[in-house]
Amino acid sequence: MKLFDVYPLFDVNIVKGKGCHVWDANGNEYLDLYGGHAVISIGHAHPHYVEAVSNQVAKLGFYSNSVINTLQQDLADRLGKMCGYDDYQLFLINSGAEANENALKLASFHNGRTKVISFAKAFHGRTSLAVEVTNNPKIIAPINNNGHVTYLPLNDTEAMKAELSKGDVCAVIIEGIQGVGGIQVPDKDFMKSLRQVCDENGTVLILDEIQSGYGRSGKFFAHQYSDIKPDIITVAKGIANGFPMAAVLISPKFTPVYGQLGTTFGGNHLGCAAAIAVLDVMKEENLIDNAAKVGAHLIEELKSFKGIKEIRGVGLMIGMEFEEPIKEIRSKLLFEQKVFTGVSGTNVIRLLPPLCLSMAGADDFLDRLHKVIK
Repeated sequence: MKLFDVYPLFDVNIVKGKGCHVWDANGNEYLDLYGGHAVISIGHAHPHYVEAVSNQVAKLGFYSNSVINTLQQDLADRLGKMCGYDDYQLFLINSGAEANENALKLASFHNGRTKVISFAKAFHGRTSLAVEVTNNPKIIAPINNNGHVTYLPLNDTEAMKAELSKGDVCAVIIEGIQGVGGIQVPDKDFMKSLRQVCDENGTVLILDEIQSGYGRSGKFFAHQYSDIKPDIITVAKGIANGFPMAAVLISPKFTPVYGQLGTTFGGNHLGCAAAIAVLDVMKEENLIDNAAKVGAHLIEELKSFKGIKEIRGVGLMIGMEFEEPIKEIRSKLLFEQKVFTGVSGTNVIRLLPPLCLSMAGADDFLDRLHKVIK
């Protein structure tokens, strides 16, 4: 049996990682400024993480959610304190798309409505509802195109107010920072207005922090720069440093109803041990502050590079939009300078490194980039 050909692959077989570096099967070392698509939050093979996961799998990797799992409550307590949402409720699942699916279902159960507002260039996942609120017709199959969603321009306050004033919108879903869309940052004033207008019209505000959350922006959640509180927050990627896990943080105004939501693998013992270890390391090593400081340094230094049209982002979620297509630049970075980066569209390189990237590591990248952009 051969693999279903879904992704165009680089001819690199990564077999080992440590901190912000990875190695291929031929022993070549790479600087990882992609973090496996923002998944590696505390660095590859962190000793505390390895120990926690190893100890847990030696005891119990999985049992069903029909019995008490005290690791789930331990994770909920620690996460609530660290992110500032200790009065919210936690539902543990497996992936970012699944988190958004459940968030949208909860919103519809709550107010009985079906219409959703999303935004231009949004990406929220590839499952049924998640792909429908994703602004990319190429990946929305006919069976998923059900007419529930209106896409609005990001940061267009008047368009947002006009649509929400109709009083029939179930939910607004918005990314803390758009990732796939090219690192587009919502304006603070727009976010404040969005929170207010949702309240006025009984609309549920969902913040997709799957890529922008877990300290990546220099705050635990990117929306915290706007000093608002959404009704529902979705997280994944960095939550367990590579172990498949996700979560929905749910406002106290939502009351659980048995049978509405459920999961087989979500919140399993091994996943919880991984996620708790991530929070331990983030706190002990001040990784959120580190993301803010190192990210600010990178953003400032990148402004001096020729050919870069715009630098967008905050913390260690950075987009470099070039005047020309970046295919050759990215290829040279990978194969000549041994640097992994991400991409958005044809002109944007994305930097999504582990949050433990040091100033020296950032300067190392800048030196390698100088050799590509002369």
